[in-house]
Amino acid sequence: MDYRLSILFVFSLFLVASSFGSADESIGDDLFIRQVVDEDRLLNADHHFSLFKRRFGKSYATQEEHDYRFAVFKANLGRAKRLQKLDPSAIHGVTQFSDMTPAEFRRNHLGLKRLRLPADANKAPILPTNDLPSDFDWRDHGAVTSVKNQGSCGSCWSFSTTGALEGANFLATGKLVSLSEQQLVDCDHECDPDEPGSCDSGCNGGLMNSAFEYSLKAGGLMREEDYPYTGTDRGTCKFDKTKIAASVANFSVVSLDEDQIAANLVKNGPLAVAINAVFMQTYVGGVSCPYICSKRLDHGVLLVGYGSAGYAPIRMKEKPYWIIKNSWGEHWGENGYYKICQGRNICGVDSMVSTVAAVHTTSQ
Repeated sequence: MDYRLSILFVFSLFLVASSFGSADESIGDDLFIRQVVDEDRLLNADHHFSLFKRRFGKSYATQEEHDYRFAVFKANLGRAKRLQKLDPSAIHGVTQFSDMTPAEFRRNHLGLKRLRLPADANKAPILPTNDLPSDFDWRDHGAVTSVKNQGSCGSCWSFSTTGALEGANFLATGKLVSLSEQQLVDCDHECDPDEPGSCDSGCNGGLMNSAFEYSLKAGGLMREEDYPYTGTDRGTCKFDKTKIAASVANFSVVSLDEDQIAANLVKNGPLAVAINAVFMQTYVGGVSCPYICSKRLDHGVLLVGYGSAGYAPIRMKEKPYWIIKNSWGEHWGENGYYKICQGRNICGVDSMVSTVAAVHTTSQ
């Protein structure tokens, strides 16, 4: 992005925030803290940190911990600025993760267990793509539950799994039922015998296809309300077969081809996908389309839709993007969602895509 445009954009956000005035200071602060940090970020670091603590309810047990987190926060301000330059069509800045080191962030908020799918994974059939809509979003059709929050547990894989099965169950039954991630965290220890250390392991990570396999063998998943999420993996398995709310009929891996991904999304419901989350710690909004991004997959999310014209890099026409449901709560990103551009398998988003079908039943 042109430097002058960057400054103009930041200044415009500041004017918007200022326009609220003292009558609604909290709204102004909210906009101000979410803006991209400018060249004077270190001079204003104390102020930014105060806003951050208030915005996200942060407190620290000791002065030593406070000082350490402030140092991490300042480092993340600089990191957000660097990522903004690499990803100019998105907005990067302060998020609820700004007092966490990248290592802490990966350990507590990601959790994809492995980097590839099993060699014997079922392949989804090739679908026609000539009549696909230019824009599509399963949220508009009632197939997506509200954004959930995995907390400080590396259980993203379980949320990706339940999201896909929730959508498939909606298509099969006409009912949207929130399913239990905690059942997967507590009870699913499915492994790939060909890869040591690949077992689903609660807060220590897992794989969506392995979770589909577990769900198929177990008979299905319980409702969220019957087996609520705790954010820990220290409990025992409390699965009750008499309370199964959705069952897996089959699941398969979708081709790397983006037209096939879109066709499977439209026909079969939201898709379980993996992604590299390096640009997500500082993501505030917009369509992420970094110039460079690793394809090393480390986070499980849910693909719910796509748009045809979401961002317009300078001197280029508007480009299509994927709509991703995340599991970090509604206060992250765009009300809990992430947009990432199509076209180049950015951050590996096209590399590990799975579709699931639910058993058709007339009653829950």
